[in-house]
Amino acid sequence: MTTKEEELIERLMKENEEFLKVKQSHIQLAKQLEELERKPYLTPQDEMEIKIIKKKKLALKDQMEKILMQYR
Repeated sequence: MTTKEEELIERLMKENEEFLKVKQSHIQLAKQLEELERKPYLTPQDEMEIKIIKKKKLALKDQMEKILMQYR
């Protein structure tokens, strides 16, 4: 990411409530994913949960990108 891109994200996190909520949700899912992936053994349920979290994270990332495109 360029400095300009990072500055835009920082500004949006302060000024755009929707972007802030999406970004926070994305961070929360990333933490959940990290916790699951740290397990020494994954149950089939854990593996399914990882797939679900990854899909949700991707959808949130797409949503953030749409917002960013409006401000570029």
